[in-house]
Amino acid sequence: MAISISAMSFRTSVSSSYSAFLCNSKNPFCLNSLFSLRNSHRTFQPSLSRKSSRVRATLLKENEEEVVVEKSFAPKSFPGNVGGGNNGEPPDNSSSNGLEKWVIKIEQSVNIFLTDSVIKILDTLYHDRHYARFFVLETIARVPYFAFISVLHLYESFGWWRRADYLKVHFAESWNEMHHLLIMEELGGNAWWFDRFLAQHIAVFYYFMTVSMYALSPRMAYHFSECVEHHAYETYDKFIKDQEAELKKLPAPKIAVSYYTGGDLYLFDEFQTSREPNTRRPKIDNLYDVFMNIRDDEAEHCKTMKACQTHGSLRSPHTNPCDESEDDPGCSVPQADCVGIVDCITKSVADPNVGRR
Repeated sequence: MAISISAMSFRTSVSSSYSAFLCNSKNPFCLNSLFSLRNSHRTFQPSLSRKSSRVRATLLKENEEEVVVEKSFAPKSFPGNVGGGNNGEPPDNSSSNGLEKWVIKIEQSVNIFLTDSVIKILDTLYHDRHYARFFVLETIARVPYFAFISVLHLYESFGWWRRADYLKVHFAESWNEMHHLLIMEELGGNAWWFDRFLAQHIAVFYYFMTVSMYALSPRMAYHFSECVEHHAYETYDKFIKDQEAELKKLPAPKIAVSYYTGGDLYLFDEFQTSREPNTRRPKIDNLYDVFMNIRDDEAEHCKTMKACQTHGSLRSPHTNPCDESEDDPGCSVPQADCVGIVDCITKSVADPNVGRR
């Protein structure tokens, strides 16, 4: 009996010490680590290699740290890597897991087809007009985030879903993309009437498409945004490598200097959900630095969109992980939590308490 009590005390001590380390350390992956530990009993490891679906981004820190951003729903990795969220892995506790894999495969295939189709059109129209292409891309790229916010506000109005972290992060993403757009406008990317007409009309269509997609399947909508951000990353990366010498001779636009180096950078930290606040502070000496930062922003968007593909996994970088266990009725309505409008309506009919706050 004494041995059993001692062993139990030892395990409790180790567990408490490790939890304290996660909450109090400077580890930039504290949030993701907590979420992974909480759900490790119901996840599985992917069996296939994901080397073919990696995006490398150089983050502008003093030591030029290099990170890897992995695409989550690449068809070549199916069925071994078909999930989303922090590890790209879905829960394995559902009897319909096989069906879910095929649904995910269909969703990802449709998203990749749509993305590739738009890329081919842009490649044809903007083969050697870089700033105009970037203006169109940034006009389109900011649309999903306020589309997500629109649907989340609708859910909140019905009492179905209230998640403050999602609203904060998506607004910060929209704010970041808006400044990318302002930079491209200052560089003259919107000089032609045709470019403005094309970008704005695509944006209107994209908004209603994203709202519909997000209402039916948030996972699919987040993956589609990941595909768009991944294409933006690759586009900027290629441009930087091809034009490096010329870009280093040109001055940075004033709006870029103001956004990346001046004022309150709270929103700049907010959309980068895989890192602690204040750990990335860009330098802006010339136009090359501007495009490096825009490219790295797109890599951060990729990681955030991947995390969103696991329902409920998104955490604001400013959220204290040690307070997650506390009941905060202002941030969530657990009994009304749902995925997609069909699930929300079903739960609101089945549970009379849904929608009451």
